[in-house]
Amino acid sequence: MSRRWFLATFTGLWLAASNVVGAVPNPSFEQADGNRPRGWRTQRWGGDGVFEYAQTGRTGGRSVAISSERGGDVAWTTTVAVEPYSIYRLSAWIKTENVKVSNGRGALLNLHDLQPVATRALTGTNDWTEVQTTFQTQDQDSVQLNCLFGGWGLATGKAWYDDVRVERVGDAPNPPQPRIVIDAARTGEPISKYVYGQFIEHLGRCIYGGIWAEMLEDRKFYHAVGHRESPWKPVGGADAVTMIREGAFVGEHTPRIAPSGDQPRGIAQSGLGLLKGKSYVGRVWLAGEGQAGPVSVSLIWGEGPEERQTVRIDKLTEGFTKTPLSFTAGAATDDGRLEITAIGKGAVRVGTVSLMPSDNVQGMRADTLALLKELDAPVYRWPGGNFVSGYDWKDGLGDPDRRPPRKNPAWRGVEHNDFGMHEFIAFCRLLNTDPYIAVNSGLGEVASAVEEVEYANGAADTPQGRLRAGNGHPEPFKVRFWGIGNEMYGDWQLGHMPLDRYVQKHNQFAEAMRRVDPAIQLVAVGAVGNWSERMLRDCAGHMDLISEHFYCQDRPGLSAHVRQIPDNVRRIAEAHRRYRRELDSLKGKDIRIALDEWNYWYGPHVFGELGTRYFLKDGLGIAAGLHECFRHSDLYFMANYAQTVNVIGCIKTSKTAAAFETTGLVLKLYRHHFGSIPVSTETTGLVNAMAAWSPDRKTLTIGIVNPTLKELAVPLEVRGARLGGPGRRWQMSGGDPMAYNDPSSPDRIRIQEDRTGDITDKLTVAPCSVTLLAVPVQ
Repeated sequence: MSRRWFLATFTGLWLAASNVVGAVPNPSFEQADGNRPRGWRTQRWGGDGVFEYAQTGRTGGRSVAISSERGGDVAWTTTVAVEPYSIYRLSAWIKTENVKVSNGRGALLNLHDLQPVATRALTGTNDWTEVQTTFQTQDQDSVQLNCLFGGWGLATGKAWYDDVRVERVGDAPNPPQPRIVIDAARTGEPISKYVYGQFIEHLGRCIYGGIWAEMLEDRKFYHAVGHRESPWKPVGGADAVTMIREGAFVGEHTPRIAPSGDQPRGIAQSGLGLLKGKSYVGRVWLAGEGQAGPVSVSLIWGEGPEERQTVRIDKLTEGFTKTPLSFTAGAATDDGRLEITAIGKGAVRVGTVSLMPSDNVQGMRADTLALLKELDAPVYRWPGGNFVSGYDWKDGLGDPDRRPPRKNPAWRGVEHNDFGMHEFIAFCRLLNTDPYIAVNSGLGEVASAVEEVEYANGAADTPQGRLRAGNGHPEPFKVRFWGIGNEMYGDWQLGHMPLDRYVQKHNQFAEAMRRVDPAIQLVAVGAVGNWSERMLRDCAGHMDLISEHFYCQDRPGLSAHVRQIPDNVRRIAEAHRRYRRELDSLKGKDIRIALDEWNYWYGPHVFGELGTRYFLKDGLGIAAGLHECFRHSDLYFMANYAQTVNVIGCIKTSKTAAAFETTGLVLKLYRHHFGSIPVSTETTGLVNAMAAWSPDRKTLTIGIVNPTLKELAVPLEVRGARLGGPGRRWQMSGGDPMAYNDPSSPDRIRIQEDRTGDITDKLTVAPCSVTLLAVPVQ
């Protein structure tokens, strides 16, 4: 996951335009967002340019300007919602000063998505001059509008732009009507089950607060009690607690509760989510000095003395001892509190403390786990992501209470190391899924990766296998998929290095890891363009799959928003087809794509760090993306939706509940009901469709995405098979593309299932919908 992409998106380099059809955001540039015009961003294709939010304009007091001394092909740009199959007029006013071109055009407006749509270009020196053109939108419902300087080449000088307009003037002649043509006799390679994979990372509330059941933050006291970043506060005065380093239980320091006779002193953490009548279990490690104790550990759900339950520990020793905890909440609250207090004449040291719902499953949240079982993803990638490039996998071994807390190396917050390799393998076994482990090829060394493979897959008589057996698992984990690094092409990645050096490092990792276990399948870091091409040229003999990543943002226009996902899937596939044609290193090899991060990524963080909410329109995009993976089933071996829980996840959790996002509903639907043998499927109009046979070829499944706000009656032609009936239909739809589910309201958007009549020559699909049909074949 790219930190650069995240920062660019959320510092305003992406500013979504208004969804009002034809409305150019801030058309006269009078509305400021800091030092740039609201709704506009900058873009460079070549050369250089200086972007200016000018204090002058044709109308009002502002405009935008671009200048270049050495030559630039750059633009101020925005996105405008339009109606498909319509005619629009694009106009603006431009002023120029000594604009010269060599191979470019000059100062003009153009549309990025509809080539070639451009106004006339101005060169030389001109006072404010209107430029305009008309265009047809074709099947687009949004366009990228550029105030362009240069244009298919470079320009020098300076230009100002103001009063930009996009106005609808009529209907396009003879627009294509929606239509689906299926040739069931023309089949592709079977769809790999691994395209329904998932990715989890130590980031935000994906694992801690999402999958893992621990309710306490910073349970190992990485931050000092009372520190602004610590969730723990002192009880009985600021001097009640000090942090001691000598003899610390785990990490750098341990809280020491000072004695105060009969007045309780200690530590407390609030903000806990409790349900009435639900039981909670945990443990606490304590040590005493002198006449320490007794100690009371209380779960509190109100302000009254009776609104708590307490475990009393009368005797303490000089050494740390573990005491189990058990409570039953007497009321529901989102602001419960755990309090550890002591009275007496001796100090009390607190090692670690833990609290989980008693229905946790091997440390996992029961509600999240139930949804994950419904999702039924066949593979999970772990532990990152950017996180892996600074992660020492050995930190996650041994007694969880003794594992060191660390600052998350790539993201915010503390890494507790409660969820390590053993917990990940247990997670995968609970879900009957394959583990896919990424090793640290960022700051990590080859020797560490070799030991990690041996720890996971080595026999119990190997050095690392013996260590694994000592940690409770004599039998090897038999991990098949191993990723060498994450996004090493990016300067945001810890350990990033030039491509020339990285191809050597990758090959060293691959050779050493395969010596430990020749049966493993290795996934190399890829990124379409020079990086993937070079990796495939120089490392093809040292990989089985190559990784690709993409994320899409919000975009005006329902169809345009949806199509971003399949467009990116297709873009990557087409690049890899070219590599296969052109690279001698790939002759005789079948290195397929592991799309091990893909998703939408935009909007506010409602569910913690990067915890963005998803809407009905995003579910449509994920369905269309799956369709495109199926179309290229000969290339896509794996796809891992990123990330599963909370962090841009298809499942969202609160403190006490969990729910599927619309994206999760779609992934679950296709995983359980879509066929596995793709067939030729062609569409016209705005619908997106894909068909596939069931494994026994007795049923034809058809997925249809309707990215419009109209019910559509879509003509259907099926060749090579005769459909019977009735069949089954699953549908997710709604009149509002921005509708969403939430843990507090998990069923606003649902998959509706019913029976269909005979399917003949027409399909009716609801507005803003994903529809999946399973039709028997005669």
